[in-house]
Amino acid sequence: MLEKKEHLYEKAVLVGVITQLQDEEKLHEYMDELEFLAYTAGATVEKRFTQKLTMPDSKTFVGKGKAEEIKNFVKENEIGTVIFDDELSPSQLKNLERDMEVKILDRTNLILDIFAQRAQTSYARTQVELAQYQYLLPRLTRMWTHLERQKGGIGMRGPGETEIETDRRIIRDRITLLKEKLKTIDKQMATQRNNRGKVVRAALVGYTNVGKSTLMNTLSKSDVFAENKLFATLDTTVRKVVIGNLPFLLTDTVGFIRKLPTQLVESFKSTLDEVREADLLIHVVDISHESFEDHIDSVNQILMEIEAHQKPMIMVFNKIDAFAYEKKDEDDLTPATRKNISLDEWKKTWMGKSKYPTVFISAITKENFAEMKKMIYDEVHKIHISRFPYNDFLFEYFDDEDDR
Repeated sequence: MLEKKEHLYEKAVLVGVITQLQDEEKLHEYMDELEFLAYTAGATVEKRFTQKLTMPDSKTFVGKGKAEEIKNFVKENEIGTVIFDDELSPSQLKNLERDMEVKILDRTNLILDIFAQRAQTSYARTQVELAQYQYLLPRLTRMWTHLERQKGGIGMRGPGETEIETDRRIIRDRITLLKEKLKTIDKQMATQRNNRGKVVRAALVGYTNVGKSTLMNTLSKSDVFAENKLFATLDTTVRKVVIGNLPFLLTDTVGFIRKLPTQLVESFKSTLDEVREADLLIHVVDISHESFEDHIDSVNQILMEIEAHQKPMIMVFNKIDAFAYEKKDEDDLTPATRKNISLDEWKKTWMGKSKYPTVFISAITKENFAEMKKMIYDEVHKIHISRFPYNDFLFEYFDDEDDR
């Protein structure tokens, strides 16, 4: 009987800097996220290196002494990959790889690599390939110089492995071809959106890994891929949902993230068009995450960039089953205990007083699902009767017994 082979994770270290624009607390949050990104890509983090700088070093990002410290640790512990939290310039990448003699990745390259793993359809693969080529073009010298000893692994999937495309002109031609291919697909998708008629369209938006796909599965009774890793969903999924007897279309979109590479924003334009053309946005938030407020700001910033921030919106604070805060009595000798917050307490918080309709739920346990569905129904109904004021009598809300 064959033994089951365990997935081998690459050993990596993380590097970040504290600057005037990024204090220690913020860096800690970013490094936590970077470690999750590394895990999603297939790496285990052995150590984090941080340094306080006025601004990153133009040659090696970190100072000479810190670079030497990282080099020694990497060599002594047989680390194969060093991942930097910010995007590195072509010269920084080249210098760091020459000095440390290991694979150097930055946050952008890491995210692109995860997208390359996750892309399932031809359309998603085309989007990712375009983003990768746009990232690689100014870094051709660095990528191909070290290719012989860097075959495979994180950051080396996709076009970076094709030695025949070392010529810049060929890469530019490939980028042009991919853009034309995406234009054709974008037109087809725009036609599909127009063919959906006047049915109200709602789009799930939110930070990556907040539970959008799980919520999509529950509302539409479908089977969209969902996993506790970043960017589990790349391809846009549209499902018909009926609440009460009111039908509408629900779209699950790619999750947003802080420091989202500009190459991805451009190549995933059509995916973002689904958000831009939606009638209603359902902003899902993982309230159990310690940085959920920052996540809300990041999503709102991207919505503003794509001019979708003025659309009707519902705020859905998910994962209340996973949220708990430490309660400690005035007596320091009393051990801290974990206490969950009730729905009434949630509604009294600043989140419950949002300018948007707001609901607190658990997509896993379906807690408070009835209130959320009624809220979605009410918002979809408003949009529907504004279009078809004469057939309002056809629809009425009733509670779904499955969610009681």
